[in-house]
Amino acid sequence: MRLSDQFGYDITLTSPAAADDWNKTVTAFLAHGKTTPEHLERCLSDSPNFALGHAARGLFCLLLGRRELVTIAQECLSIARTSAENTPVTERERAIIEALAAWLNGFPSRSADLLDSALQKTPRDAFLLKLVHAIRFVLGDAAGMRTSIDGVFEDYDEHHPAYGYVLGCRAFSLEETSDYRLAEAAGRKGLEFARDDAWGLHAVAHVHDMTGRTEEGAGWLENHPDGWAHCNNFGYHVWWHLALMYLDQGQADKALMLYDRDIRKDKTDDYRDISNAASLLVRLELEGVDIGSRWDELALLSDKRAEDGCNVFADLHYLLALLNGGRRMGADRLLTGLKKRAELETDIGHISAEAGLPTGLGLEQYRKGNYASAFTLLTSARSNLTMIGGSHAQRDVFERITIDAALRAGLSIEAETLIKDRSRKRGALDRFAEQRLETCEKMRRAEQVMQDERLRAAGSV
Repeated sequence: MRLSDQFGYDITLTSPAAADDWNKTVTAFLAHGKTTPEHLERCLSDSPNFALGHAARGLFCLLLGRRELVTIAQECLSIARTSAENTPVTERERAIIEALAAWLNGFPSRSADLLDSALQKTPRDAFLLKLVHAIRFVLGDAAGMRTSIDGVFEDYDEHHPAYGYVLGCRAFSLEETSDYRLAEAAGRKGLEFARDDAWGLHAVAHVHDMTGRTEEGAGWLENHPDGWAHCNNFGYHVWWHLALMYLDQGQADKALMLYDRDIRKDKTDDYRDISNAASLLVRLELEGVDIGSRWDELALLSDKRAEDGCNVFADLHYLLALLNGGRRMGADRLLTGLKKRAELETDIGHISAEAGLPTGLGLEQYRKGNYASAFTLLTSARSNLTMIGGSHAQRDVFERITIDAALRAGLSIEAETLIKDRSRKRGALDRFAEQRLETCEKMRRAEQVMQDERLRAAGSV
């Protein structure tokens, strides 16, 4: 006889202990908890033929964007399919298995679509909702995240066991689609029902960042120190947000302190951790801060990941570390891989061709000091950059580099246009924009002086 999960849906388990571990797995996943794999391991140890558990493990592996985990995900798919043949599974469980297969075939977008279809039939399944949310986040599909949640949100209320986490996902999707007021309200409300909802906590921090309220944002995070203590690597990302708040206030020393004490406390090579570190170092250097030898550690780790090719967002941050850390051969290997993947008829092929490769080549030219070429390449991919995934805040490092390339190339009008467009999308001017607009004005005045005929010497050409 099948048991039911915490959301009231059948799962192909007969062991109450395994069902309890599965529910704990899902709750930990919703909270970005470091105990997620421990609960899943216990569940599968008790019930090794639990197809849904193996399929979930496979999807978790793919979300981590590491080449060696693709093989494990393939093994998970094989076990899940064999288990499903031996013990018939529910339609919902079948959808998750097929979603894993779709991603392994090169189409995470198809994976998300399959899960969304299943969610429409089982709308109170917060695990499905979070999986769709996570995959569409990787794809940079903010509109898809919001549509997915909006389509089932009326099925959730304060009595649902995952209500707080669902509010956190809704908050993030609202923020990424520029509905800042509703996003902040949803995120704050979510924490009333799930104090460990780090995703919702960080969604509110995003709102503070995008609307230029960084002092308030720093206070928001500092007043919730227990909000991400339970987290996996996502915890480092929340510290990163606090560092950005300080940097916007001109407190680079505090940002560097957080970098050393918290953001890079554990020298991992998880792409999310590398991206936190690399993008913060770039921001610091653009502000004229000497970051010492901190690039060396990131470059060494990124060199070993240069040929992973699982995630374009990861590739571009590895590339930042390789270029700034002076590992030319590693950067060349990574760019060669991007070029090859740009020829594939898969999701990552399309993303590489439309956004990854031109951005990567632009970063290379920027590092070489060819700022006009860098600006041309970076702007050619700018409208497609959401495709690489991540958030507006994370992709902003490429906006900043593009603006800096324009300024260094003497393109004040183009730089000002970019700054104003960036500010319009964000919802407010931040310190970075204000300072660069002042630079644009100084450049424009200098150009006017140089072009003033009255200031030219008589008889000069």
